Amino acid sequence: MSKSGSDGHNQTSSNAGAYTLTEILSQPLSWSTSLKQLRQSGLLEQIKTRFAHAEEWIFIGCGSSYYVAQSAAATMAELSGKRAHALPASEILLYPEIALAGRKQYVPVLISRSGKTSEVLKAAEALKARGIATIGISCATGQPLEKRVTQAIVLPAADEQSTVMTRSFSTMLIALQALAATVAAKPEFLNALDQMIGPGERLSSSLPTRVNAFVEHYSFEDYVCLAQGPLFGIASEVALKLTEMSVSYGQVFHTLEFRHGPKSIVSDKTLIMFLLSEKSYRAEVEVLEEIKKLGGRTLVVANQADERARAAADLLVEVQADGPELAHLALYPMAGQLTGLYTGLRKGHDPDRPRNLSRVVVLEEETSEHAAI
Repeated sequence: MSKSGSDGHNQTSSNAGAYTLTEILSQPLSWSTSLKQLRQSGLLEQIKTRFAHAEEWIFIGCGSSYYVAQSAAATMAELSGKRAHALPASEILLYPEIALAGRKQYVPVLISRSGKTSEVLKAAEALKARGIATIGISCATGQPLEKRVTQAIVLPAADEQSTVMTRSFSTMLIALQALAATVAAKPEFLNALDQMIGPGERLSSSLPTRVNAFVEHYSFEDYVCLAQGPLFGIASEVALKLTEMSVSYGQVFHTLEFRHGPKSIVSDKTLIMFLLSEKSYRAEVEVLEEIKKLGGRTLVVANQADERARAAADLLVEVQADGPELAHLALYPMAGQLTGLYTGLRKGHDPDRPRNLSRVVVLEEETSEHAAI
């Protein structure tokens, strides 16, 4: 049975979810530490020099790391003007003739929090067998991914004890955004990433009590997360956090696509989470208002909301960050992460150790030295 502590954080007698909560709230420190590490090492400049010839970037991962890949690819494409795509590692392994068709002078970036996810390692081996230089990013030192890529980025400050990815997700994303800004020679974007620390600290301080109270007040049966553009990868991750930590069924759609059939599930038992983009704000707010009229409950995350969004939001989270919108991406998952955490606790689960899940997916056949594709 759960109980509320004096700090407003929902906990169980066994301290369920303690690691996850700590890791969610430590994200700004993880970002600051990791960005400082990258600056001091000069690693991103080395990667830029090594891969200056690249015409295309392919970001590869599994689960949360695949959603990192989606938002990292969007950032690389917009900042550098180069082609950039995200792929699940399984597509590289099972359908290489489709995944890699027509691609020339591309740089694969392999993403794995642990550095030992089987499918990512196999993809790295398969690409190496083709003579393709690769980049790897992880949060644990001395792991197999470092040895299977040409250049490794390791962010130990972001590593976690809990099963689900929270600070590792946002920190690897920020690191890959910093890489994109370095490749694109846009130091002003690097400075904008540094400016996210302050808004992140404000969210860490204010959100837990607000989200906990929201989850305690309502009882939802369906969960949907909506976003467009670079925020779609974040929406996918938020839906996954809810599924993992609370054993609830979460879905994700592009915001305007939700009108085309999926809105049939909307009721007062449906929580619809909107991650509102600045670029497509007006179009997305129209959907928000439409869903509110249908009786849906809404959690809205926006940089700055207008009166229309305020009126249609049951819970409004304003990021309130300066600088380009792309630099704000890492600020958007926190409300959804906390929703998953407190929903899980309310349902009697331990978000640190979700059922049926392990911290790393290691397949038995990983004993093989080479992947065949």
